[in-house]
Amino acid sequence: MGPDRPTEPEVPEGSDPDVDPATAVAIEAPGVDEETVLPWSLLIRRARRFREQVPSAADPADDLEGRPGWFRWLITWTVLLGALGIASSITILAVSRPSIADDLGTSASTLVWLISGPTIAVGLTGTTAGKLGDLHGHRRVYLVGIFGAAVFSVLAALAWSGGSLIAFRVIGATIGAATGPSSLAIINQLFARRDRSKALGFWSLVMAGGPVLGLVIGGPLVEAVGWRAIFWFQTPLLLGAALVALVVLPETRRHHDVHFDVLGQVALVVSLAGLLLAIDRASVWGFTNRWVLLGIVVCPLGAWWFVRVERRVEFPLIPLHWFKRRGFSVPVAVSFFIQFGYMGGFILTPKLLAEVRGLGAETIALMMVPRPLTFAIAGPIAGYMAHRISARATVVGGLLSLVASLSTFAFVSSDPKTVVVVVALTLSGFGIGAAQPRIASAVANSVQDQDLGIAGATQQLVAQVGTTVGMNGLEAMQVATVGSAGLAGSYRNAYVLGAVVALMGAVLATRLVDLGDSSAPG
Repeated sequence: MGPDRPTEPEVPEGSDPDVDPATAVAIEAPGVDEETVLPWSLLIRRARRFREQVPSAADPADDLEGRPGWFRWLITWTVLLGALGIASSITILAVSRPSIADDLGTSASTLVWLISGPTIAVGLTGTTAGKLGDLHGHRRVYLVGIFGAAVFSVLAALAWSGGSLIAFRVIGATIGAATGPSSLAIINQLFARRDRSKALGFWSLVMAGGPVLGLVIGGPLVEAVGWRAIFWFQTPLLLGAALVALVVLPETRRHHDVHFDVLGQVALVVSLAGLLLAIDRASVWGFTNRWVLLGIVVCPLGAWWFVRVERRVEFPLIPLHWFKRRGFSVPVAVSFFIQFGYMGGFILTPKLLAEVRGLGAETIALMMVPRPLTFAIAGPIAGYMAHRISARATVVGGLLSLVASLSTFAFVSSDPKTVVVVVALTLSGFGIGAAQPRIASAVANSVQDQDLGIAGATQQLVAQVGTTVGMNGLEAMQVATVGSAGLAGSYRNAYVLGAVVALMGAVLATRLVDLGDSSAPG
């Protein structure tokens, strides 16, 4: 049980104790009914009052369950604002590499590390952030992440060379990665298990919509002002989100008798670094490159070391017994298959449209919009339908939709008509957009609330590996078979591989357990 409720503050003399100052503000217009308006300034004041009323108890997170509904949603949208700031620069950086390279006197191929560098860094440090949040409070970890990302966004805007830009981008993304597991944990702690999918649907909306927003707003900015506008736009967004979070976010549960598993984290980083380096660089340097071979050797050795450490330490980074629970292991594993097919298709489709149909970058960008757009829309819809459609049916259906999308691309690879491409992209976006919130809530519901950070980080880690393997694996398949199967045939082979892997994920998803209305295992 949480601490006793603090008494309400005294009502100032002359005011009505039954009137809520936030909901008392109304606007009247001719011909319409009175409409209640909730100004952000009053909501933030109320949020701060509620936060300050929480006693400095050992477990302040227990006090969150009794909060009013508006307070939970205010916190949710506060952390989502930060997630939006972090995600908004990804796509525009990818398409702006040539202009950045020209300005800084480097090559566009070198600047690929603006994308792959942060991706690898986030994969390596996500579990650190998740565990630190569980131990020391997700509020403080989230704030460190968002403020740190803002600082390095400024430095990136002032970069003087390709190397400095890559360094600032990678360090900023590494620190900003703390916001991912902590935002998930904060949201999951606010809502009952049966309602988590609804909130996580909006989390999916922001994570999918952020890159689209960055492209829509950032594209014209880059053309008018230059690439540095990407970071000058991102910085105030991050600082604004950080300041609102500083005022609004409540303290969360902390562990005072648990130590961070440093050795386990080191072993995990060694294994993942070997795996991600080998996968990411094999298509560029070749499998016989010494660094790629080193990564292939280091990965299993690091994994063996990690398992050995986790079996011996008193407080493991990731409790290995979680993987014996179907409620945890199945959605975590499904994350790999989803990201393999979804992101593999993401990397293939622009190349297909450029090489087979000869379309330009602007046309391709417009044709790709339905995918993230339907992904963003599907999340909230699936969240609100969570009480009517089981997690198993939603995830299986989402993966089958992805299979249909990849199969469609394989079938039309020799002549990808615009209408067919848009339909296939919509199938992919809507299916996976609906599945992602249910997977995240399934993972959260399979563990105790004090472990939400590391559980969410583990799921995101596996998804990141699936992303890296899928993007590089499908592209490698296409490149390797172009000589024997021809250009269109090579794309067909790659899409078929993605469809087969996604179908394997759909079969595995039939084993999902719905824990939405039950208590998490001990």
